[in-house]
Amino acid sequence: MRNSVQPLASLGVVCTVVVDLSPESAVPLRLLAIRDELTSRPFDVPSAAWPAYPALFGGRDRQAGGTWCVSDVATGVTAALLNRIERRVAEPGAPSRGELPLLAAIHGSDWPAHISLDGMASFNLLLATPSSATMWAFNGSSLIQTALAPGTHMLTLFGANPHELDPRWGRWMRRLAEGAPDDDVDLDASTESLWSGWLEIVRAAQPSDDPSALIVRHPLETGEVYATVFGQLIAARPGELRVDYSMTPWTDAPWTTLRRSDWLGRSD
Repeated sequence: MRNSVQPLASLGVVCTVVVDLSPESAVPLRLLAIRDELTSRPFDVPSAAWPAYPALFGGRDRQAGGTWCVSDVATGVTAALLNRIERRVAEPGAPSRGELPLLAAIHGSDWPAHISLDGMASFNLLLATPSSATMWAFNGSSLIQTALAPGTHMLTLFGANPHELDPRWGRWMRRLAEGAPDDDVDLDASTESLWSGWLEIVRAAQPSDDPSALIVRHPLETGEVYATVFGQLIAARPGELRVDYSMTPWTDAPWTTLRRSDWLGRSD
């Protein structure tokens, strides 16, 4: 098990994403992103980390400068990066995958025209807007685009809604779909109220090296640990973004809540 997991410990990536899209809702996009990474790899919690694009808000990987999940306050768009299982190591000189969510948030579905994928490690990239959700899968040689219908979807290293390919699907997906926030999302509600369904599930998922675990912890032969290091909950619509996050999402500790005014200096 350890040998199969160790190659995944590359650029900061989200290992499980649940996206709930309801275009007719007042807050059409809700998202749960669980990030698994080497515990020794430093990162910054979500902020407006890219001065050239002040509306972008997300966590920042300190080593490569990119991101695993980013949102655009103005458009209500969120882009998230996940590993895939094929080419796990990039070729020397290949672009960092941490650029991909930024490009997707900035350029939308035209993002592939703004970067060369030659030599890049494989990935899944989600682009979720208030009206649509799309996933691109890159296996190291070809890029495949898949549209996701409104509703609740799970994305892992096996792709979108992996069913029997990923044991996490059978163990967690039904509960995650049932626990998604109602369409009448109140962005002023407490974390415990707004996200009650997903919080209950995540807090019940204690760190484990079980392949079906939602929250992971894998000691590696190198002495390092690959584990869940971050969880975030996103509710978005054009001009409005709320992010709740935790460094230990499986515990009962309070999550940190950020609203647009927290980083753009505006009143809601």
